[in-house]
Amino acid sequence: MSTKIFVNLPVKDLDKSVAFFTALGFKFNPQFTDKNATCMIVSEEAFVMLLVEPFFKTFTPKPISDAHKSTEVLVCLSCESRGEVDEMVAKAVAAGGTTPNKANDHGFMYQHGFQDLDGHLWELAWMDMSAA
Repeated sequence: MSTKIFVNLPVKDLDKSVAFFTALGFKFNPQFTDKNATCMIVSEEAFVMLLVEPFFKTFTPKPISDAHKSTEVLVCLSCESRGEVDEMVAKAVAAGGTTPNKANDHGFMYQHGFQDLDGHLWELAWMDMSAA
């Protein structure tokens, strides 16, 4: 069995977060969805658990970071093309997200990203593997 990754992120409003990520094209696993959490499917091996803050707090004794004020994690997803990077950023902005940085073009790699409704940073990257 291959290793899977489950990134857990606290959210203030689960319904708004689901609507935001649905607008970006993500799907959710109903088996792991209730009033406290949902499982966003990134790929067959990668998932993001969106947990309402009171439920998230049951997993850690540490306070939840305010992602609008500090960075607790930077989630990076690979994309198939530069166009896909730009398209996802545009969808995120249209759904209420922001772009804290400008796109970076390194020739062999193109990056851009967005900040979701709860302030979590998402980096999107395309790499020309033949040039790397």
